[in-house]
Amino acid sequence: MTDGYFITLEGGEGAGKTTQIKCIESFLQEQGKETLVTREPGGTPEAEKIRELLVQRDGGEWTPQAETLLFFTARHMHLENLIKPALAEGKIVICDRFTDSTRAYQCYGHGVNAEFVERVNRIAIEGFSPDLTFILDLPAQEGLLRSKGRLSEAQSTEDRFENLDIEFHERLRQGFLEIAKKNKERCHVIDARQIIDEVSQDILRVLEDRGSYG
Repeated sequence: MTDGYFITLEGGEGAGKTTQIKCIESFLQEQGKETLVTREPGGTPEAEKIRELLVQRDGGEWTPQAETLLFFTARHMHLENLIKPALAEGKIVICDRFTDSTRAYQCYGHGVNAEFVERVNRIAIEGFSPDLTFILDLPAQEGLLRSKGRLSEAQSTEDRFENLDIEFHERLRQGFLEIAKKNKERCHVIDARQIIDEVSQDILRVLEDRGSYG
């Protein structure tokens, strides 16, 4: 394999992406594949600094348009300094969130004009897109309860988005489902209401069916 393969996991708060990323990584490593796990916003020192501004409860009062620019600034650094080099080495990169999250959160959640987001997408990362995306779907209220419980247990203050109203998170969920409909070849919706093992089985079944990740 001369080129790597780029897998992303998407979904609302509390969808269980972290758990499923570990499952995917283990599955691929058992097959002898070299993997790299990363996240957004973040992944590089510069992008992690921007992450603090975006997800910490005291990170700032950004307009939705400013948020979009910050997300893509972090994404540009992440892509150029970590993701692309790993793919060039033939690695399978597994990323917690990518541009679909910006589309869902900013366009569907906050009402930012979609063309604005796509213009920034073209300028910042030249429209770079994953090879395969899993969208973990569950009701917004259920996801928020999961996420807030996890954050409370970890005593984390990365709860800026969890503190937005339920209507925002309902729009967010519908946004991810609409994105999946528009990108059927790339996106696979997984029912995250199931028990963890069943979610994992659904994901691994897709990976086995695809078989094109090297």
